Amino acid sequence: MGDDLNSPDEIAQQYEALWKDQLPNPRAFYDEIRDEFNATARPDCFLYLLVRCVKGSVRYNANGEFNQSPDNRRRGALPKTMREMIFGASYLLKGKTTLTSQNYRDVLLKATKDDWVYMDPPYQGVCGNRDSRYLTGVQFCEFVEALERLNGRQVRYIVSYDGRTGSKVHGKPLPSHLELTLVEIHAGRSSQATLLGRDDMTVESLYLSPALTAEIARREGRRWGEIRDDGEEL
Repeated sequence: MGDDLNSPDEIAQQYEALWKDQLPNPRAFYDEIRDEFNATARPDCFLYLLVRCVKGSVRYNANGEFNQSPDNRRRGALPKTMREMIFGASYLLKGKTTLTSQNYRDVLLKATKDDWVYMDPPYQGVCGNRDSRYLTGVQFCEFVEALERLNGRQVRYIVSYDGRTGSKVHGKPLPSHLELTLVEIHAGRSSQATLLGRDDMTVESLYLSPALTAEIARREGRRWGEIRDDGEEL
């Protein structure tokens, strides 16, 4: 994958070849590529599966194999569109990005107060240890301990986590002793509510670390100070 970031043309060409090869029989071709990915873990096969599978939602079986079905209404992004997205990502990330396949706790141990960390762990409300969307879940207590260590090192971070749908709260909130700032993001009506004919709105939670909140406050203070120095009305 690192080579794909720095040399995007190869993966773009591979995707285009897969996209064209599917056209005679997209359904059968999807199954073929899914089997190929499970056997070889080829990045181009994974990319193809991501844009063809139902809702773009990955599912794994008990053996860790990709087993999501295809969305038979669509053929996936056009090769030209995919190429533009791949090259756009490469432009932003090449030469300054390191990709790893490690336990998240090992990655967080490397973070310093000069870093900015974004975390989007599996949500408690939709993911257990046997959830088919993830190879494994994230234990709540272990995650809290990891955040405590980040706080101790004054690392700036954001956590996207469980929120609520209507009056139903999903999962436990992150504990108050972490001194996180909670920002609620209104994400609109949930797909489940739409199917059931209800008006339940989804609200997602974004937690800001103490170090990040303090930095935002300092920057806002400087901004307002500059406005006052310019003599403008507040």
